[in-house]
Amino acid sequence: MVTILLAEDQVLVRQGLKMMIETDEELRVTGEAVNGEEAIQLCERFNYDLIILDIRMPIMSGLEAMRIIKKRWPNRKILILTTFNDEAYALEALKNGANGYMLKDANADELIRAIRSCLKGGLTIEDQVAAKVMPALIRDQELIEIHPDLTKRELDIIIGIGEGLTNKEIADQLFLSIGTVKNHISVILDKLELRDRTQIAIYALRHKIVQ
Repeated sequence: MVTILLAEDQVLVRQGLKMMIETDEELRVTGEAVNGEEAIQLCERFNYDLIILDIRMPIMSGLEAMRIIKKRWPNRKILILTTFNDEAYALEALKNGANGYMLKDANADELIRAIRSCLKGGLTIEDQVAAKVMPALIRDQELIEIHPDLTKRELDIIIGIGEGLTNKEIADQLFLSIGTVKNHISVILDKLELRDRTQIAIYALRHKIVQ
């Protein structure tokens, strides 16, 4: 069973999201929070497989909670779910390590696909958001030389991450084991001094490794 922490301050919305998520019998919302502060407190007590955060919540926003969670528990998966199709929010979320960014008008199938993508190491961005965010990530960015120590195999994996592929999809495409792909990603993170695969995806865009 996949355990999920759902942080959303509006009770009816939270209940509706929980019902949508649990239409998949393998997914269970085992923790609920009404603000970012409560979400962090629950993360201190339980190791959730995925954390879903609303952006605007009282006391502490989802973005602020995400920054703290990613700093303290960098391997925890976070999906941002919001009503705001706002470029600035999306950019901040992605740059700080969000594993996905979805709008609340998504249907149950779209939400579950996003959850499963995050769990597999993918990067899910709502189409409407991606249309705004991707150009912004490379807009006015001076093309910096690609790190000279990256090997051909590492570049292939960066391309896969930049295209939104999961570790399994990259492994299948390159005829590697998932473990080997994970090892390469660890090396890439060290070489580029990056924190997570979201930052690798942004690196790929900024350096025009992918379009």
